[in-house]
Amino acid sequence: MSSPARTEKLEMRLSPEAKRLLREAAELRHKSMSEFVLDSALAEAEATLLDRRIIQLNDADWTAFLAALDGPSRRDDRLEQLLTSPSVFD
Repeated sequence: MSSPARTEKLEMRLSPEAKRLLREAAELRHKSMSEFVLDSALAEAEATLLDRRIIQLNDADWTAFLAALDGPSRRDDRLEQLLTSPSVFD
């Protein structure tokens, strides 16, 4: 499996201490500093986006959620009218 071509560039300024810390961490992982920073940033980006896609509920809230799904639906007059009136394609 080939990885996508890396055609984009990201530049940043950082303190000497931050650069030293990143270099040391990259060496421990046997990666270049660029690989280490990219891998770390992508992992954090995925985690950040995942937080917006997954909702975690405690046991009580999960039980209430399931009860709402399993319970009877409420009547919606506007939706009923939409579903029973002729469509523009009729």
